[in-house]
Amino acid sequence: MSDAHAGAVAPQARPRDVLDAAGMKAGVATTGAELIRDGTNAIYRLPGEVVARVGPPGSGGIAARQIMASQWLADASIPVVRALDHVEQPTIIDDRPVTWWARLPEHRHADPAELGATLRRLHALAVPDSHSFPIVDPFDGLSDAIARGTVLSETERTWLRHLAEQLHTEYQALLPQLPLCLIHGDAWQGNVVVPSRGTPVLLDLDHMGIGPPQWDLVSLAADYTDFARITQSDYHAFVDAYGGYDMVRLPHTGDSQGAALGRLRPRQSPHQSHCGGGGSASSGLPAGQD
Repeated sequence: MSDAHAGAVAPQARPRDVLDAAGMKAGVATTGAELIRDGTNAIYRLPGEVVARVGPPGSGGIAARQIMASQWLADASIPVVRALDHVEQPTIIDDRPVTWWARLPEHRHADPAELGATLRRLHALAVPDSHSFPIVDPFDGLSDAIARGTVLSETERTWLRHLAEQLHTEYQALLPQLPLCLIHGDAWQGNVVVPSRGTPVLLDLDHMGIGPPQWDLVSLAADYTDFARITQSDYHAFVDAYGGYDMVRLPHTGDSQGAALGRLRPRQSPHQSHCGGGGSASSGLPAGQD
């Protein structure tokens, strides 16, 4: 990783200024850069089929993990957005990382079945060395986000804080019962895209790490049950493509805490989540049923 003071720009510089400074440092042309998305990360389309991603201050470690994850997944034959070779990755300007990526051809979001099939392949991989990928903590940063919320009343903030603490306690109790494997961490249809010619490709590797596969599966289950964003047939296609593991059809126990845990507890059936690195002794989930 480069020195944070090299190629410095003015304090509170615009992402475009950071991009230009990083381009000069890394030898990547940024003339005519077109802003694609302006959010936590500013994303630009550059000449030569290159996409640049400007991260927020202090996110150099996350950017470095994105590059590592892209290279590791490519080596594992998982179609993934490709980080440019032979370029300083990430390029750090005033504590802001800039990463450089090969532009994808025209594409669409994955449908539920394509998402399920992609997650099945990902989860079936052998669990990598723990030094390569972090342990995913779904609650990381949640307390800070609640504290920073500007539209919350203090009553709402207190309620959310207590709910987060309760859910974190329940999650910690549930975790030993679940297998661990390589997960995407933010799995939804927009983070798997399908070129007009080719197979589905994984995007947005910020949250990639080691964790329970259920964390990748619950998002689409909630889209179906809580928000009605997808149809029943689409959800069933997702479940079938993943291999039959259904987050909606889970058992419940009698006590209130057990009922809450049951919402995430894997059901014991021939159709299990497809973790490639071996489940915990108490999970009942066999290793990689591919």
